[in-house]
Amino acid sequence: MATAVPSKLLSTLSQAADIVRGHDFINVFSHYDADGVSAAAIVAKALIRAGKEFRVTLFTTLNDQNMKTIANTKAECIVITDLGASYIDQLDQLSCDVVVLDHHTVISEAKRVCYANPHLYGIDGMTSGCGATMAFLFSVALDEGNWDLVQIAFAGIAGDRQHIKGLTGLNTYLLEEGVARGFIEEMPGSLIPSGKLSESLFLCTDPYIRGVTGNRDGVSRILADAGVPEDADYRSLTDEQRRRLSSLIAVRITQQGVLEVSMQEIARKRYYLKGLGMDAEQLSGILNSCGRAGVGGMGVSAGLGDRDALEKGAGIDRDSAGLLVEAMCALDSIGLNQMENIQWFDSSDSGFTGMLCGIAMQCIGDPSKPTIGVNKSYDPINLSSRGMWIQLDAGVDLAVAMREACASVGGEGGGHRIAAGGSVPANSIDQFLKNLDEIVGKQKLASSR
Repeated sequence: MATAVPSKLLSTLSQAADIVRGHDFINVFSHYDADGVSAAAIVAKALIRAGKEFRVTLFTTLNDQNMKTIANTKAECIVITDLGASYIDQLDQLSCDVVVLDHHTVISEAKRVCYANPHLYGIDGMTSGCGATMAFLFSVALDEGNWDLVQIAFAGIAGDRQHIKGLTGLNTYLLEEGVARGFIEEMPGSLIPSGKLSESLFLCTDPYIRGVTGNRDGVSRILADAGVPEDADYRSLTDEQRRRLSSLIAVRITQQGVLEVSMQEIARKRYYLKGLGMDAEQLSGILNSCGRAGVGGMGVSAGLGDRDALEKGAGIDRDSAGLLVEAMCALDSIGLNQMENIQWFDSSDSGFTGMLCGIAMQCIGDPSKPTIGVNKSYDPINLSSRGMWIQLDAGVDLAVAMREACASVGGEGGGHRIAAGGSVPANSIDQFLKNLDEIVGKQKLASSR
């Protein structure tokens, strides 16, 4: 471990492990998406093995209200995963022991909190180490016998899409060791989804294939054109069938404006989790769906390897995928609202704000503009934003833009340069969008000089 992980990070993780060893009960707080649930499951498993009692609480976001929940906990030790970067100053004020294992943009450095974040050690937390990565490294610092938990970490890596352009940084270390120890198998990628193709193509949103995704007749036609039987599974395809089907998908998504660089990302490598009998993206989908369906406890149990929870979670994931496809087809029929520097849509009817945001950005949106999802079901309104690498190259930084635009109307925001979120008062959404559009425009202008 010492050869690939920065020594200062190792010291922080060792300190975190010592803090946890000194307590009998630990309150764990985490995010409700795939990365957050993965991170929570890793910490939970490590605590079980260490003979500790604990409670896990999942948040949709860390805001002032949820910070009060953390501050009011009676626990003498708190572990926060995949959250916390924007609240380090407030967490420093707590009297209990606090460990933060996060990877979001650093706002301030900790004075008292034990804070492990890749950014603090010169590593990009957007691409090279997620919340589950940090939780896993903590678990190994607690006990070297926790290396099997690397499989759960890969669900978090996949959930935060840190494998899309190839693994880097801390994630590369997890892969190399995970493969060497027999827990992970690296598999070649493809534009063709895995599983039974009549079903996986119908539910496919990565990529979203116009006229095929959500369209039974469209699925039948593309399979027939490729000479593939209706009941075929990805693993049963001949090389020729695979080549023809992949080519047909490529033609379709090129026609709808998907960039070549995006196609390369879609055809990324996959990571098979030997102990769980599924690839990392499948587990990620299960954990993500559980968290978003409000049954985060089931997601954590699935991450712990509970077979019943995994089976029920897979059912929730299938149902969720069907609803996501419906929402994406509906959004495609309406289109995105265009502003000068951003594009946005209202996700209030579906609630799949972040997921729709990512699919729309990659598959139907203007690749030069960040995509913003607005969910007006709550007050404050929940927001998600997604960008593309070419936008980052043009100067766009969504972590900064969302933080500043949300703050300008009395809200909270932050995240990564390529993907950020936030919340704003319901009566300020129009002003927020106007301010965000101006901020992104200024970012581009500053970069072009």
